[in-house]
Amino acid sequence: MTTVAKTEGGTESPYALSHLDALESEAVHIFREVAGEFENPVILFSGGKDSIVMLHLALKAFAPAAVPFSLLHVDTGHNFPEVLQYRDRVVAAHGLRLHVASVQDYIDRGVLKERPDGTRNPLQTLPLTEKIQSEKFDAVFGGGRRDEEKARAKERVFSLRDEFSQWDPRRQRPELWNLYNGRHAPGEHVRVFPLSNWTELDVWQYIAREGIELPQIYYAHEREVFRRSGMWLTAGEWGGPKDGETVEKRRVRYRTVGDMSCTGAVDSDADTIEKVIAEIAASRLTERGATRADDKLSEAAMEDRKREGYF
Repeated sequence: MTTVAKTEGGTESPYALSHLDALESEAVHIFREVAGEFENPVILFSGGKDSIVMLHLALKAFAPAAVPFSLLHVDTGHNFPEVLQYRDRVVAAHGLRLHVASVQDYIDRGVLKERPDGTRNPLQTLPLTEKIQSEKFDAVFGGGRRDEEKARAKERVFSLRDEFSQWDPRRQRPELWNLYNGRHAPGEHVRVFPLSNWTELDVWQYIAREGIELPQIYYAHEREVFRRSGMWLTAGEWGGPKDGETVEKRRVRYRTVGDMSCTGAVDSDADTIEKVIAEIAASRLTERGATRADDKLSEAAMEDRKREGYF
């Protein structure tokens, strides 16, 4: 089917790319650049919508050949069961290799300690960075987007990490005319963000266009939740609810997916992709700003974690 888009003059042209085609083309170019420039890349895959779109783009970039990268998931031990089931189905369907870095393993060995608030998202950094070092990954794809959060807005598409996997915003490299600099010293690696220029709405419109399957928690459903710090959280072994927090059944959906202890649901009747797109188009809050408690620990919570090695 021919894609018809508007030119600068407002006329229709079968040769102009739509904004989704342009974003897809840029992401495919990034994947191919990394494949040609690095020896051992890996894709961070959580089973969330951004990593799902990222994998879909990688499959397109190298079809009909197999994706030349393995997948890496940092498992907090408090993941949504629906998301883990989806992850395993996708890995099996495409014959992919999955590396898992387990936060629970580090806790069991006494290397990490549980936080008083029960959230394990900040504990992901050490398992992630040690897995990168032990497997000698030299490029790590992440699904971060600049519209999500102000620290992520500072990132380049190719973002250098030092031998300790730490990020220094002052070492950002210019990226003019889609020219990416992947040079790095031994022990360093590059974080790569193919979805940098996408918005949450772009992601959902692309999912609709491509017919991409998602875990059902992204759509409105009945769920038992409780209120904490202005968010609807799912009860679980991670430490919720506490005294005075009442569990109730509500119709909700998730805009983003992470550790159950810090990922809030939103009240919603959007049970189809068309309704989700309409809901997002009308929203004035970013997905992380509305539903991620870990980003509210301090004004610079995300940037502090990124400097230490987190995505």
